[in-house]
Amino acid sequence: MYPNLYYAFRDLFGIDLPALRFINTFGFFVALAFIVAALVLAAELRRKSKQGLLQPTEIQVMVGKPASATDILLNFFLGFLLGYKILALFLLDKSATEDPQAFIFSSRGSWPAGIILGLIFGGLKWWEKRKQQLPKPEQRTIRIWPQDRVGEITIIALVFGLLGAKLFDIFENWSDFLKNPSAYIFSPAGLTFYGGLICATLGIWWYAKKHKIGIWHLNDAAAPALMLGYGLGRIGCQVSGDGDWGIVNKNPKPFSWLPDWMWSYNYPHNVNESGVPIPGCTDTKYCMVLPEGVYPTPFYETIVCLILFLVIWSLRKKFRVPGTLFAFYLVLNGLERFFIEKIRVNNRLDIFGFRPTQAEVISSLLIITGLVLWYLLLRRNKSVKS
Repeated sequence: MYPNLYYAFRDLFGIDLPALRFINTFGFFVALAFIVAALVLAAELRRKSKQGLLQPTEIQVMVGKPASATDILLNFFLGFLLGYKILALFLLDKSATEDPQAFIFSSRGSWPAGIILGLIFGGLKWWEKRKQQLPKPEQRTIRIWPQDRVGEITIIALVFGLLGAKLFDIFENWSDFLKNPSAYIFSPAGLTFYGGLICATLGIWWYAKKHKIGIWHLNDAAAPALMLGYGLGRIGCQVSGDGDWGIVNKNPKPFSWLPDWMWSYNYPHNVNESGVPIPGCTDTKYCMVLPEGVYPTPFYETIVCLILFLVIWSLRKKFRVPGTLFAFYLVLNGLERFFIEKIRVNNRLDIFGFRPTQAEVISSLLIITGLVLWYLLLRRNKSVKS
């Protein structure tokens, strides 16, 4: 397992770069998933725009103004933070940066690096505005297409998604959260996908309504991106060992050619620091291994979701009624997660004598929602045509 990129580079390439401890493997793959999903979303929005299904909006902008004091100060502050904390990871001694999370949330840092990088950022902003400055600033009207807003949509999805993922995980593990709230909040582990999906969806729907983007066409464009992003994000869960593994698997391996870790894996050096100590491990963190092999469910989800992405992508042009592709995605996503929960470790709820997991409840609701939505959209489309 590679809790962060430091361990990956040390093991795979023999390179010792302490600053890489700051880049969590899970976070790296989540970022990769967001980038790839954004590219897929932009491609689909562009296709729908060419078909005349989406329209641009016009906004008024002032061009040619010099950089304001606020512009320069904000860029200086951003540069200072990056220098004081991030650049400091490369400059300070190992004792200060051995635990990157503790370092980031401490008051320690490099003042010279912060000030220098802050001045560079502020100066670049001044120079950028200086090159664009006009003798007399002008107000211009520009047209913005939905695909031009993918960057903003991605940021909203990231912020609301991470917030929702952490909040839903806290609700799911309320008793553990009450024992140590600060450690739970700042831990990179314990992110609930459905919490992120629900909160990100609400945030994006608000944004779409504000900028007059057709919500059903946006949902359809997002369907393949969501499935692909989820599959890629699960790679981070598998590689880092963030606790999203399955139940203990003592069954014999069904195929001799199948690698052992694909059937039963004990996640050494997992980021959750769960299990028993690894003999001879000298690292200050991540020296635990599960005592028994478990189903590597994140790996299974990656494979299944990549296949489902190809299914959605190949069929996307056959869905003529806006919103039905998204309904199809909800059903597929719900089915995938419902069945993987049968071999996945998770806390269980107590609902009228039943003991489902939170994901089983939400995935069941997604399946039902997708089917109902499909029916209503087709019915409305028939009534409109008639």
